[in-house]
Amino acid sequence: MTLQRNLFIFMIIIVTSLSSCYSTKFLDDDDDHNMNNGEREFGYDFQAYPSNYFNTINLDEDDDNNNNKKMNKNLEMISRFHRFKNLEKDDEEAKVTTISVDSFGAKGDGSTDDTDAFQKAWEEVCSSSNVVNFVVSQNKKYLLKPIEFSGPCKSSITMQIYGTLLASDDTSDYSKDSRHWIIFNSVQNLVVGGAGVINGNGKIWWQNSCKINKKLPCKHAPTALTFYNCNNLKVKDLKIEDAQQMHLVFERCFGVEVSNLVVSSPENSPNTDGIHITRTQNIQVSDSTIGTEAHVSDINVNGAKLSGTTNGLRIKTWQGGSGSASNIKFQNVVMNGVKNPIIIDQNYCDQETPCKDQDSAVQVKNVIYQNIKGTSATNEAINFNCSKNFPCQGILLENVKLLGENGEIPNAIWENIDNLTCNNVSPECPK
Repeated sequence: MTLQRNLFIFMIIIVTSLSSCYSTKFLDDDDDHNMNNGEREFGYDFQAYPSNYFNTINLDEDDDNNNNKKMNKNLEMISRFHRFKNLEKDDEEAKVTTISVDSFGAKGDGSTDDTDAFQKAWEEVCSSSNVVNFVVSQNKKYLLKPIEFSGPCKSSITMQIYGTLLASDDTSDYSKDSRHWIIFNSVQNLVVGGAGVINGNGKIWWQNSCKINKKLPCKHAPTALTFYNCNNLKVKDLKIEDAQQMHLVFERCFGVEVSNLVVSSPENSPNTDGIHITRTQNIQVSDSTIGTEAHVSDINVNGAKLSGTTNGLRIKTWQGGSGSASNIKFQNVVMNGVKNPIIIDQNYCDQETPCKDQDSAVQVKNVIYQNIKGTSATNEAINFNCSKNFPCQGILLENVKLLGENGEIPNAIWENIDNLTCNNVSPECPK
């Protein structure tokens, strides 16, 4: 769990065709690229960004000049992003330098600490004026302590992970930073791929989690892979498994393409969330088996299949939080034996003692469910547990059909919703 609990959005998605997440709310460059010490320590900033559902950029007539400057900055970033989409093709024509981590003494035997070799290799990669192909060899397993790949770098970089990166399971190695294992910080024009494996080796962390052993205090565990302040980024063709806690985080990034990822951990691994997306704009996630928990607005999940998961299309917000979760659209989703197919929980509480009723809540508004079908593993297929003081606003369900696993019509809970619209929905909406 993060310490800042204003807003959590949780979606577990097994994607067979396309699952796309877009955050089209633009932030100032200065706000988006700077962080204070507290944010870096804990890794996340869950301050909400309310936005208009149909207009993601609004110009104030009284402040046109200032906003036009911001618009120009954003358009410049978008232009750079579109140029980056052809980066790999352009790299074929550019002068490319290939750098292998093995050349810097990495053993890849699964027991020798290869952290120093990776760090030295990265120094050369980042300082190269040529386009760089950074190679992690196939059929090898590289043991790594916490490591940061820092920018800015002089040229574009493709990191080809063909082998396995294996996290150290000595918890004392994480004494300086208990929140991260591998982090890319301020690296632009970066591609990370190669069909290799990033293994968080999380068993020791799970065994010592308060979720498993109630006698132990609750502590943070590292995120396996973090991208912080990385613009023009592609992450593809990787398996990320057995994370210490969260698997993959994108924070304060712009222009991100994520594809063909497999994120997996054992069912009994605690808090091993799939993907967190926070303060990140123009991100697309596709053709992946993933789990995400994110602070975002303006998000579209399209074409997902969920089988045997605990939760399906889930939005959860911490009880007593503040801010907004808005403009969220779920389309063309198939469920198979999902325990909570559709759920909004504005009263989320993750502690032993009951949470007290709060006077505040994160506002959940403008949420659309279209073409959702399948089966529920429990008797409650739809559960809208919205706040009494801050009801859910603007909920639309259209062509939603959820049945029990034996074909029976399940129940639904509709609590504290303003402006609920239903069209061809089963179980039926309240009259």
